Parts: sequence; structure tokens; C-alpha cells
Amino acid sequence: MNSDRQIACWRAIEALRSGVPSRDVVRELGCSQPSIEARFSQLLNTMSENPTKEPANGGIFFAGGFGAGKSHLLEYLQHMALANNFICSRVVISKETPLYDAAKVYRAAIQSARAPGYTGAAMESVIQKLNYDKPGYAEFYKWVNSPDNGLSTRFPATVYILEYGKVKDSPEIASRITRFWAGDNIGVAELRSYLREMGEAATYKIDKASARELAMQRYQFTPRLMVAAGYAGWIILVDEVELIARYSLRQRAKSYAQLARLLGGLEEFRIPGLACVLAITTAYELEVLDDRDDEGKILGKLRASGRDEDFLLASQAEKGMHKIREIKKNASILATITDVEEVYNKVRDIYAQAYEWVPPYVYQEDYTWTIRQHIKRWINDWDLRRLYPDYEPEIEVAGLKENLSEVPELEEESEEESDKNVSNSW
Repeated sequence: MNSDRQIACWRAIEALRSGVPSRDVVRELGCSQPSIEARFSQLLNTMSENPTKEPANGGIFFAGGFGAGKSHLLEYLQHMALANNFICSRVVISKETPLYDAAKVYRAAIQSARAPGYTGAAMESVIQKLNYDKPGYAEFYKWVNSPDNGLSTRFPATVYILEYGKVKDSPEIASRITRFWAGDNIGVAELRSYLREMGEAATYKIDKASARELAMQRYQFTPRLMVAAGYAGWIILVDEVELIARYSLRQRAKSYAQLARLLGGLEEFRIPGLACVLAITTAYELEVLDDRDDEGKILGKLRASGRDEDFLLASQAEKGMHKIREIKKNASILATITDVEEVYNKVRDIYAQAYEWVPPYVYQEDYTWTIRQHIKRWINDWDLRRLYPDYEPEIEVAGLKENLSEVPELEEESEEESDKNVSNSW
């Protein structure tokens, strides 16, 4: 057998065994969610046709049960995006990357970003591909220098330094600018120093900008920069959105507002060249919005405060909650795989090539099992039969279910602590 093929099959089996999606698994099993695949394909086509126009559909939000294949689907969509010349990022919501923290989500998206046909950091590829003589870059340069774009002057200043300072040949300065675009701070004195060396100290008046403001502005700036470099746009795929349930009440409010932003539900965040796909568990609407009454508690508390910023946050959070309730209406719940036996045959063939051992055909299906439970049962069964030929395995399948309505909340942070952590808010 071709050793490369055998290794690819072995990697696919190990990924399936651990329940982690991978390129090898996607390559072998493909996608079993044709409706969402079709919607995503339409989104990519629309963005490709006019990357500098706001997308008509701000993104896709889908739900599925534990083990239903949400992460696998996101991995498949990433392959579609890369194949269509989009830069694509995978972000998994976690303790280190909380959804309510715009800056951390952005940084995670940049760090995980992949560019088509490029193995290094995606932002490096973007800078390398910038062609200052092309109309696409001229349009970007005009936009980034427009006084009406809402950006800090740090962005046009760094673009100017990159182009006219010939820093592509100066790795240190190019890296510094890249790190700023990727989420690091860059000081006013440092920027002025670069401009002074170029004899352009008076060209850009560097304004003050908070970390909150820069976090929002990077989402606006980066997709247009990617388009200027010749890419079709930026796709951000977000998994494990249900972890919102673990946050404090105010953090959940910010997270719902973030949902609305990422899905184009807020006018100020409908950004050309950017689209997001988010995945959440099907139980979230019932167990959190209904059983925990997030709509009543969060919106009521915010509006009762009497503060303008809380009224605004309540309005934004409400739109994010509506996005969750629209999942059913939009037919965005993952379809149950109807032909499980077809998947069985595919996985069995992969296993046979990985271990050069053909598993006996012992097929069993149970409609109460998820596809992940089916696959893990098959692989465990084959492992035992391969290693112990005289043994007849009997494998029990049981599911672990976490009720989100019973998840303990974090303690609410004080206003003082919230102000200290400037990246926790918009």
C-alpha cells in the first residue's frame, strides 16, 4: 500500500477515535449537511463577486446536538473557504477566548488564520501579496485614508509606513506593523519616530484610541486589507458558542451582543469582506433562554439601571438572543444522518487501509446514538477484534448530557474590575 495513503488513513482514524475533526477526516467523509453547505457556498459566491460590498447575508448560525458533527462541519466549511481563495480562521470559545471579549476573539482569529496555499502566518502572506500598483490596493488605500471610515489614524499611518518606508525589506519594522494589525499595541511615539525618519512627521496626526476602539476597528480594517492583497475575503468560524452559559449575567449580555455583531445583526458591524459562521448546541434555546430566562433577567436588569450604555447593550443583546431563536426558523439545525450504514462502510474502508486489516462486517445501528457515538463504537469494536482475534466484544453506548440550565454562573465582576479589563467591552 502507498505509505502516504496509509498514514493519511491512520491519521483520520485517530482523529475519529478522539472525536476531533481534521483535514484527513473531512477529505475521507465529506459533508453530510447539504443545506448548510449550499448556503455557505452561496455566501462565498456573493462575497467573491463583490468583496468590497457589505454581504447581503452577514453569516450563518447553526445548531446541533453533542456529537452531531458541528466541529466536523466547520472543518469542512474551512476547506470550502480556502478552496475559494478566502482566508479562514477557526476560533473555539474557551476560558482563554471568551466570546464577550472582542480583542481576544480577534487575536485568536488572526493566530488561527490560514491563507490558501500558504503554510505560514496568514498576515505574513497578506503583506507579501500586497501589490501597490493594482486597482484593488488603490481602492483600499483611498478607503483607509478617508476621514469618514471611523478608524484611528494609526491604521493609515502604518499602511503608509509599510508602502513608502520600504519596510518589506526591513523584517523588524514589517513585523512590528503586522503585530499591531494582529492585535498588539503600537505607541504614538513609536509611530511618530517611523514617520519622522521618512520625513513625514506632519502627514499623520496620531490620535488617541482605547483598546476597545482598536479591537472594533481591526475587524473593519483587516478584511479590506486581505481583499487588497488579492484574497476574496475573511471567513471566521466559531465553535462552542454554548459556553456563554457559564458566564456571569453581564458577560452573557456582552456575548449576545457579540453574536449579533458577528452575524451582521448590527448595522455598524456589516463589514465588506467579512463573514462569520457560528455553531451552538440545540439545547441552548430551551435550557438557557427559556429555563434560565436570560431574556427576562438580562434585559430587565440592564434597562432598570437607567444608564445609556446599558440601554444600548440591552438592545444589542436582545438582537443576539433573537439570532439564537431564528435557528429553527432558518432550518439551521444539523440534519440527522439518514444513511449511517454508508458512513459505516466509509469508516470501515479507512480503517482497513490504515491497519492493513479488513474488519468483519458487523453493522449495528441505533437511532438514539449520535454519529460520534456510532463511529467511536465501530472503531473500539474493530480495535478489540484486530488485537484479540478470539474475543467477541460487547460494547455499551451511553451519552453524557450537561444541562445548561444548571450550569453555575461566574460571579459578576464589579464595575471597577470591568473598567480595568478594557478588552472585555466594546
